[in-house]
Amino acid sequence: MTGATVWLTGLPSAGKTTIAYALAERLRAEGRRAEVLDGDEIREFLSAGLGFTRADRDTNVRRIGYVAELLASHGVLALVPVIAPYADSREAVRKRHQVEGTTYLEVHVATPVEVCAERDVKGLYAKQAAGELTGLTGVDDPYEAPAAPDLRIESHTQPVADSAAALYALLTQRGLV
Repeated sequence: MTGATVWLTGLPSAGKTTIAYALAERLRAEGRRAEVLDGDEIREFLSAGLGFTRADRDTNVRRIGYVAELLASHGVLALVPVIAPYADSREAVRKRHQVEGTTYLEVHVATPVEVCAERDVKGLYAKQAAGELTGLTGVDDPYEAPAAPDLRIESHTQPVADSAAALYALLTQRGLV
């Protein structure tokens, strides 16, 4: 089976992780090897000690990209719901995949910041509004949306199942499922 990295980028609370887990469940039910490389878990176990400076965020994204490419090169569908706010970091991951001959798909979970702030899954937007947090991606730190993603999902306009189905359709179209 062919592996691939599917990078879901978007603002905090955009729905990236929820969509990734919904897709992984479907893929596993069909007998596919799928792993979710959750950004929060990676920060805890692989990138502990990194902060949120631009350089640290770049290092974190490149580390995750390396692990994703390794998994994908061994036939795993690596689903990567990670903010990855900077286009150049995502491009470095894409280039590594190209060099290795591994499929890389970029999916923009394009949820407006107002919707993300309403969802506020981790309370980040509330902390930022209260002055307890700075450097929140999309609020007081930049988020560079992909110019030409392989797929754009507007999670705020459809149920999670429909978002996961759109991503599954992309994988089907690319011959990955």
